[in-house]
Amino acid sequence: MVEAGKYIFAFLMILAGLMHFLKPKFYLKIMPPYLPAPYSLVLISGIVEILCGILLLWPTTQTLGAYLTIVLLIAVFPANIEMTRQYYVRKKKGFWLTVLRLPLQILLIWWAFQFIK
Repeated sequence: MVEAGKYIFAFLMILAGLMHFLKPKFYLKIMPPYLPAPYSLVLISGIVEILCGILLLWPTTQTLGAYLTIVLLIAVFPANIEMTRQYYVRKKKGFWLTVLRLPLQILLIWWAFQFIK
């Protein structure tokens, strides 16, 4: 089960990373305004997500991939908070989904920890 979960997680990371290139405007909208060079950060985070997913695929790089994934999930957490803040301020539909997404980051971090050997 852990092995299947690893491939699912890796696929999700790679897909999420690709979305940074396919839909960069979505990610630009949730970038905290205090961060410099938002477009570059969107692209860099996409590259790192893809790299995380790839590293998780092989036993020799799996632990590195898991640690990098954990660091990435912590690093992008401010963007998730910013998205929730924006939904609240603008009274947008889906606000509660963004609130629920915040603890999802914790579950993803826990999931990534499962792949540390």
